[in-house]
Amino acid sequence: MEKVLIPLMDNDLAPRFDLANEVMMISITRETSAMGRIEEKVEVLDTPSSEAMCRLAVAESVQTVICAGIEKEFYDFLEWKGIRVIDDICGPVDVILEAFLGGRLTPGQIYYRT
Repeated sequence: MEKVLIPLMDNDLAPRFDLANEVMMISITRETSAMGRIEEKVEVLDTPSSEAMCRLAVAESVQTVICAGIEKEFYDFLEWKGIRVIDDICGPVDVILEAFLGGRLTPGQIYYRT
């Protein structure tokens, strides 16, 4: 099972990792289908902070963090803990998650339509 953490701002990816007080935790179980089974839950942090977000990622054994802006110190910490960080992403969470599940999500992508 793969776990993904996405900082939220309403239905979009939060613009900054350290300012989100809601987090979507996604558990993906790859089965015989291409997409597998997906379970989502939203957690609310007491206070938005990078430290709280990192603690949650480590405690929940997250493998991937998808975010927009993140300070280098916390990016490096997560990578050091073996957590892949896909940063510099913008857009609605459902579109971003679809791109991730399809293996098309890379840093620097913007998913807002004009």
